Amino acid sequence: MERILLTGCCGFIGSRVGELLLERGFTVSGIDEMNDYYDVRLKEWRLSHLMKYKNFSFTKQDISLPTIKKIISDFSPDAIIDLAARAGVRASIKDPFVYFKANT
Repeated sequence: MERILLTGCCGFIGSRVGELLLERGFTVSGIDEMNDYYDVRLKEWRLSHLMKYKNFSFTKQDISLPTIKKIISDFSPDAIIDLAARAGVRASIKDPFVYFKANT
């Protein structure tokens, strides 16, 4: 069974990718910042569906370098699927550094 680190696991695409991987028997470690650009309740709902799988674990955190290094060290993934990103064009104009940091 392969181990997959999935960033952005509570987003629209990330949650579906996670579900497909879990259904196929992969062990998935999901990470998501759960920021409030979109309604957090929707992200929590998506997360609740992923948490039903025994082969899923979740970390609520950003993907800063120290964080991601620790998760990689602890989880030892065979592959990383990076779907984490901040949404919102207007908000990115107001605070471009936050978006640059999160989306690179």
